[in-house]
Amino acid sequence: MVRHYLVLAVKVLLRRKFFTFISLFGISFTLLVLTVVAAFFDHAFGPGQEEPRQARTLYVERTLMYGPHSTSGSSGGFRLFDRYARDLPGLERLSLHENTHTVHTYLDGKKISSALKRTDDEYWRILEFRFVEGTSFGTADVAEARFVAVINMATRDRIFGGRPALGQTLEADGQRFRVIGVVENVSSLRTVPYADIWVPYTTAKTDAFKREITGGCDAMALAKDKASMAAIHEEFNSRLLRVELPDPKDYQALVAPFETRLASFARDMPLADRKDPESQVWRFVGLLTLLGLLFVLVPAVNLVNINISRIMERASEIGVRKAFGAPARTLVGQFLVENILLTVIGGAVGFVLSIFVLQAITDSGLFTYARFTINLRVFGWGMAFAVLFGLISGVYPAWRMSRLNPVQALKGGSR
Repeated sequence: MVRHYLVLAVKVLLRRKFFTFISLFGISFTLLVLTVVAAFFDHAFGPGQEEPRQARTLYVERTLMYGPHSTSGSSGGFRLFDRYARDLPGLERLSLHENTHTVHTYLDGKKISSALKRTDDEYWRILEFRFVEGTSFGTADVAEARFVAVINMATRDRIFGGRPALGQTLEADGQRFRVIGVVENVSSLRTVPYADIWVPYTTAKTDAFKREITGGCDAMALAKDKASMAAIHEEFNSRLLRVELPDPKDYQALVAPFETRLASFARDMPLADRKDPESQVWRFVGLLTLLGLLFVLVPAVNLVNINISRIMERASEIGVRKAFGAPARTLVGQFLVENILLTVIGGAVGFVLSIFVLQAITDSGLFTYARFTINLRVFGWGMAFAVLFGLISGVYPAWRMSRLNPVQALKGGSR
């Protein structure tokens, strides 16, 4: 039966090539845009090579202080995390690292700019980089403030001409570091693992940062299991109530929750209630879902109209089949198969086009070291969009078909 439906569907679609082309264009373009957007979000927030334990990892990338007349936002401070986050319940590992900042290296009169990040040794135990040379720095390197560095392949190419860099010395931020490891490039959209050069935080030119409550430092917490994530979040929030703020006359509250990267991103979006971060991720996901539905709805409505026109053109055929006893569910099933086939073909075209678009974006260099691909997660989202599109555009016309009066249909009517 399904095979018969498919053969008939192909013949029907080939009968009116122009309408079929318009339908395929709308479907493929819609799924192209949605797939590209899904690939961007998966690239930025999905599990990646460097963040394989993201399902049980929490971050603090932004803190906000509130007062009756003032609001101040920045990254956290080393003292804040060192004093209040070290022994959180359910915590397996805690990493403190600086924000990435630009430093310069001068080579043969040429200035080379790089993104440098100062980290602790736990940073390398929570994240997993692909090392092409050497290894990361460890506890002793941090404790003794050794001037060692891990660099990425792009930095090796820029400074050492692509030659092996292990044991070589480079200058960055006015300091000289010995290279002990080289890793593959990490996309700038993965803000936590991203950098060109990584060095121990203890090599900073001053230790003033160790006394700061806010500014210059991010925290990354690896929970023992997913169930422990809520305990880490809640306990740290309760400890923030005891934090001595820099200027208690201007600021009375500090918001710095341990949260997922998606939740942190959602809290920074316009119109977000940053004082109450708990629900921001759901609001953000809801907003994205609503925008996605609206984006799907417009071409779906156009496809509905085209499908209804196609049905009305086949009114006589439908009338004959109903007059000979064809049940409504058979006619509905046939039309849904036609619409699903059309959606699958349009979706396949959209997927192929999205591969070329993502490759073009990758080659453009708009996002440093980013490589956009379609993996199984993105493919799954694309299939979900395709099914949703097929349902929205096919159910109502199929219902209209089932409601056609046989006598009116035989006369070519639509009632």
